[in-house]
Amino acid sequence: MHSNTSTQIEDPPIARALFGNTRFAWIWLIVRLYVGWDWLSEGINKAQDPGWAGAKAGSFLTMWVGGALKKTQGAHPDVQGWYGFFLSHVVLPHAAFWSYLVVGGEICVGLGLILGLFTGIAAFFGTTMNASYLLAGTVSTNPILFALGSLLVLAWKTAGFWGLDRWVLGRLGTPWKVTGTTTNFVAPPGATAHVS
Repeated sequence: MHSNTSTQIEDPPIARALFGNTRFAWIWLIVRLYVGWDWLSEGINKAQDPGWAGAKAGSFLTMWVGGALKKTQGAHPDVQGWYGFFLSHVVLPHAAFWSYLVVGGEICVGLGLILGLFTGIAAFFGTTMNASYLLAGTVSTNPILFALGSLLVLAWKTAGFWGLDRWVLGRLGTPWKVTGTTTNFVAPPGATAHVS
């Protein structure tokens, strides 16, 4: 029999502290600055490279995709066939567009994380790029950045507290407001508000 009631499962205390308490926002500031600087500096380097964002835009990406496609061979390929199909049929024919998209994406993610502006969204797009690079067989620092970015996504409520999110998110209508040392959650219609 189907029940119309639901159960709210509370996070464990350590998760509530790390991901929801501004007392620990300094941890996320350090992580944000590290990950953000990595993205921003990589994006700026690519922006200055004509093979990424200049007269030969797309040439480096074409070479990179070619290397990834070679990894689709064998019994246990580093790059899965479906991702190889995506690279060869979607990315490769429009390499210049994707090249500019990568450069712009890396710079935007880096700035968002460093400034603490839309931190959760910036971290999400950063982890999406990390996953794309990993799927294409490029390891480098991608596993580390993916792990740290995933933690920033989980800590989105407080990760930008020592940044612009502290003011911007409240003005955009997030369901809470920070007052003093407590966070007041504004309950949606039909629910009860609580203070943590």
